[in-house]
Amino acid sequence: MSDYGPGGLFLADCPARLAVELIADKWTVVVLSGLSEGPVRHGDLIDLIGGISRKMLTQTLRRLESHGLVRRHAYAEVPPRVEYELTSLGATLIEPIHVLTEWARANGDAVLDALDAHSEPVAHQG
Repeated sequence: MSDYGPGGLFLADCPARLAVELIADKWTVVVLSGLSEGPVRHGDLIDLIGGISRKMLTQTLRRLESHGLVRRHAYAEVPPRVEYELTSLGATLIEPIHVLTEWARANGDAVLDALDAHSEPVAHQG
């Protein structure tokens, strides 16, 4: 029996579905990718990612931390310094993210072309 059919992998209460929903979030893959080279401070992540608000980055980091993908480390310094890094679980996503990124790079133009073709007005026949 297929894991994708009725009673399979993507039932609402299935852990695999939760994991897919987590990584399908708009900012998750981008944030995880931004952390792939090692610990990064919040402000540096904003600069690295671009287009994300401080509030959204904070929410995304908290969500990833609560799901065990990111670790937050607050240093006892003045001024305070906080860095974020991938956990070993979070690091397991870097290779799939890299594959997805390469797919996007190779097929991005085709996706945009299809979108452009789909948005052209269709002549109604009467």
